Amino acid sequence: MDALRIILQVLLVITSGFLTLLILLHKGKGGGLSDMFGGGITASAGSSGVAERNLNRITISFAVVWTLVIVLLGLIQKVD
Repeated sequence: MDALRIILQVLLVITSGFLTLLILLHKGKGGGLSDMFGGGITASAGSSGVAERNLNRITISFAVVWTLVIVLLGLIQKVD
């Protein structure tokens, strides 16, 4: 059970980092972190609808995996 817990904790750290980066990559709606780090560049480069849709799908996928890992860690904690 300890090996599974360690694997899930490592997966949690990795998905948390990627999820944070993916959220910051989203097109800003104005005044957010994406505008603070070169909003003019991201506004012109991120204007593709397909790219934004794919980024949304990837972000949702990582969020689902992150949520499942949290639930599994909770269940393992409850069993022990």
